[in-house]
Amino acid sequence: MKKTALKISALLLAGALTVGCANTAEIEATADKAAADAAAAAAAAESARAAADRAAQAAAAAQSTADQALSAATEAQACCEANRESMERMFQKSMSK
Repeated sequence: MKKTALKISALLLAGALTVGCANTAEIEATADKAAADAAAAAAAAESARAAADRAAQAAAAAQSTADQALSAATEAQACCEANRESMERMFQKSMSK
């Protein structure tokens, strides 16, 4: 009876240790997965930051081009106004003769 109880106790102890190890392995697997997920999230965040930086640079370049175009358009308008005034003076001069 003592031997049987000892054998059963030994089997139960071995079973408990096996379950404990399985739980530890599950915890380690969960921790490894969480670490991998965190690394993937960090990589995605870095990629998004780099894309945002490139977009900001492209926006700055576009703004510079737009500013240059506005300056050219303003100069063209001033030239057009000067030509119109000159033509108006020539017309008035020819009409007065």
